[in-house]
Amino acid sequence: MTIIDVFHHNMPAENDFGYSQAIKSSELIHVSGQLSLDAAGEFLYADDFAAQLKQTYANTDKVLNHYGVTRKQVVSQVLYVVDLRQNAAATAVGNLAYFGDHRPASTVLGVTELTFPGQVIEISYVVDTKLPA
Repeated sequence: MTIIDVFHHNMPAENDFGYSQAIKSSELIHVSGQLSLDAAGEFLYADDFAAQLKQTYANTDKVLNHYGVTRKQVVSQVLYVVDLRQNAAATAVGNLAYFGDHRPASTVLGVTELTFPGQVIEISYVVDTKLPA
């Protein structure tokens, strides 16, 4: 695997845990789980699903913009949702609003907890740069 480009939000956790927000290899971009962090790496909106989802998509857009790709080039996503039964409808509404007519392959997993107290959503992606934008 030839790594072409690595993207970071420049948050302390990236160094503390040892990960990248995204790695581009050939035509694929593998995006780590995005969540509701601000530019300083502070977790935002504990227990507020709608606000976390909005910030998560904003952080996703930062990654996509770095690579000059669009949402239409996302080929798959995995959504990790705390209390999925309660948040399923909001997850679907947010997903439809974010992707519009584009339909990436999706897996939605109900989980008991995520990294931060009050974190209720995290989403990872695979993007194909060869698809039309």
